Amino acid sequence: MGARNVGGGASSHRYAVVMAGGIGSRFWPHSRRSQPKQFLSVQGRYTLVEDTVRRLAGLVPDDRIYVVAAAEFGPLIREHLPQIPAKNLIVEPAARGTGPCLGLAARVIERRDPQAVIAVFAADHVIAPRQRFQRCVRVGFATAESERALVTFGIKPTGPDTGFGYIEVGRQHRRTVPKVFWVSRFVEKPDVATAKRYLRTGRYLWNSGMFVWRADVLREAIARYAPDIDRALDALDAARGAAQRRRAEREFARLRSVPIDIAVMEKSDRVAAVEADFDWNDVGSWAAMDALWPTDARGNSARGEVMQIDCRDTIASSDGRLIAMVGVEDLVVVESRDAILICPKSRAQDVRRIVDELDRRGDRKRL
Repeated sequence: MGARNVGGGASSHRYAVVMAGGIGSRFWPHSRRSQPKQFLSVQGRYTLVEDTVRRLAGLVPDDRIYVVAAAEFGPLIREHLPQIPAKNLIVEPAARGTGPCLGLAARVIERRDPQAVIAVFAADHVIAPRQRFQRCVRVGFATAESERALVTFGIKPTGPDTGFGYIEVGRQHRRTVPKVFWVSRFVEKPDVATAKRYLRTGRYLWNSGMFVWRADVLREAIARYAPDIDRALDALDAARGAAQRRRAEREFARLRSVPIDIAVMEKSDRVAAVEADFDWNDVGSWAAMDALWPTDARGNSARGEVMQIDCRDTIASSDGRLIAMVGVEDLVVVESRDAILICPKSRAQDVRRIVDELDRRGDRKRL
């Protein structure tokens, strides 16, 4: 049998969830708690969250797109996504990782539609081209619908990156375009030697943090593998009146913070991976900008008023003042209204430590 496309047109039971609750601490000083990374534009005219929703046009109608975030981000979501119904904002009682977050979203949508199939996306990824992205999502929808599987999207590695978790794939599920595999296991971020070995085998994909599942299938998996989350969600469902609601929200807030991968995906034997054939950047830190901004022959990337003389492999971003760099290598320099960041590109992941220290000092105006 030759390769074939599956997925068909949009189904009346297909939904999307956009996770927009993070604070983007590794993108400081531009990302702040009052305006996190997903509400910034890093490439082109649209913000990251706007681009995320725009990519879904033709896959899922606006009234079946839900956004999960903290209550404080409600005004920003309404500003950036006016086409999404206000009732489709799901407010997390507390930030407890993607496990509780996505369990809550699935409960909300399942009450609306017991047959719901939900695709999940982060609000801060850069993905292109749209046509290949949508083809992959349609295949993901079709797989989740037909197999009662928890479906993830794996990115074919372009190098031995140690900043991502990996997915080891087993046998191919069916001959589709793109390919779908059953997942053998999830592995945490490896060291360089292990990442190189993964790359040589050809059996590993980067874990993108994007998923598709039937709402009832995820609910059953959470009940089986993460009963503490299930109990907290039951309490929220059963709450009647303000007092019960506050107690249920306190129970939710006491949950340990856990990603859906660890809570459910790693434990299930019904996980499939779509081998994504689109370009993907999780914009995880300032080091990602050299793949998104124009880069000169010496590997320097810049946005705003920047001068780079005899520099190599630098990234610079100015909010207004001139950044002038001479004879430096492997540096990130970011100027904002009230702070300047300078760090080696190789330490860009550690920018979150600055945010932690500002928090410890009580410097609220720079958070």
